[in-house]
Amino acid sequence: MKTIWESFKVRSTGMRPTFHTVTEKVRKIVKRSNIQSGICVVYSRHTTCAVMIEGDSFDKAYTGLTYLQQDLVDVFEKIIPTCRKEGQYMHPGPELTEFAARHGEDKPGTLNTDAHLRSSIMGRSEIVPIIDGDLELGDFGHIYFVDFDHTRARERTVIVQIIGE
Repeated sequence: MKTIWESFKVRSTGMRPTFHTVTEKVRKIVKRSNIQSGICVVYSRHTTCAVMIEGDSFDKAYTGLTYLQQDLVDVFEKIIPTCRKEGQYMHPGPELTEFAARHGEDKPGTLNTDAHLRSSIMGRSEIVPIIDGDLELGDFGHIYFVDFDHTRARERTVIVQIIGE
């Protein structure tokens, strides 16, 4: 049994959720691993981000998101509204605000409760089987790294771990 891992960076836009299609980067890592049968884990260590597998709906909304991505954002807006003002959610409290300030984060930067909640619901990883040296995503599956944090643009790390033989 062999285990390898790699990581790569993506950059969010801020102002709205950012969807990164990472399928081809992950597929190249799988090919370099020479693993023919196993599993591939795609993971976010960032607590305001998620990893998901979904189809590509091709058509684009005015936001630049595909219709399916925009639909997801719209559904989340109904159940977990974007944090727009202090006190809208209990988080962040005074202790977190103080902690964040000591680490260079301003108060508006902590108003990302919605991103934390959305990430919790979506999940921060996906596991994809590797069969005959390739990801088993079906005919329409794509891997997306989603940054729900809208407070500012950020650099994020996508972690890929492959286990198999």
